[in-house]
Amino acid sequence: MFLSILREAASFYNWHLKEEQYEQFDRYCRLLLAANEKMNLTAITAPEEVAIKHMADSLTVYDENIFNNSTNIIDIGTGAGFPGIPIKIYRNDLPLTLLDAQEKRVKFLREVVEELGLKGAECIHGRAEDLAREEKYRERFQIAVSRAVAALPVLAEYALPFVKVGGCFLAMKGLRGKEEAKEGAKAIKTLGGYIDTIREVKLFNLEDKRFIIKITKEKETPKKYPRKAGLPNKKPIV
Repeated sequence: MFLSILREAASFYNWHLKEEQYEQFDRYCRLLLAANEKMNLTAITAPEEVAIKHMADSLTVYDENIFNNSTNIIDIGTGAGFPGIPIKIYRNDLPLTLLDAQEKRVKFLREVVEELGLKGAECIHGRAEDLAREEKYRERFQIAVSRAVAALPVLAEYALPFVKVGGCFLAMKGLRGKEEAKEGAKAIKTLGGYIDTIREVKLFNLEDKRFIIKITKEKETPKKYPRKAGLPNKKPIV
């Protein structure tokens, strides 16, 4: 059921997946559901729903005009690996960093990366507020992505410090995407970015509306950001 639904979704979105990639998605789904019995990774457990609400949803962020051959990506608050791992399966040539604050999730991600044979994927444990201050990670990425982690004013402070000037942050949002874009405008400007585009996305076989907010980085993030761990969420820039 999982693969048949994913194949239909790929046809709907015109994604060209090889059999090897379908096998990787299938293995990923099996690993996810098996690990979910021991730890809380997802509330979505029906394979056909995993195919649409996790795998296909993650790939809707992909835009060939943005993800070019020199792109490196960081997925902030990746959780069980969404959207980062589906992107990596689709474009295994692109370097990917998966960041999460829970060590048990990072351990799971490392197992997935190894099992799927994904090269050039780094899984790191830590908080965005801390790692974005390290020279190794600060303003080193062409693209940051994040899905359903926090409200946009908070999420912008987590993500934009990782993005190079000229790069972008792709925030995956639900029904309130346009409203969140307005609410986050001040924070985004303060952090060196601007809202470039808001793209509406339809999930295959569902009525749900989603939005991909593309935030382009036009200048360096002031050194005071991100603030220390916990502050962005407690006192968002508004």
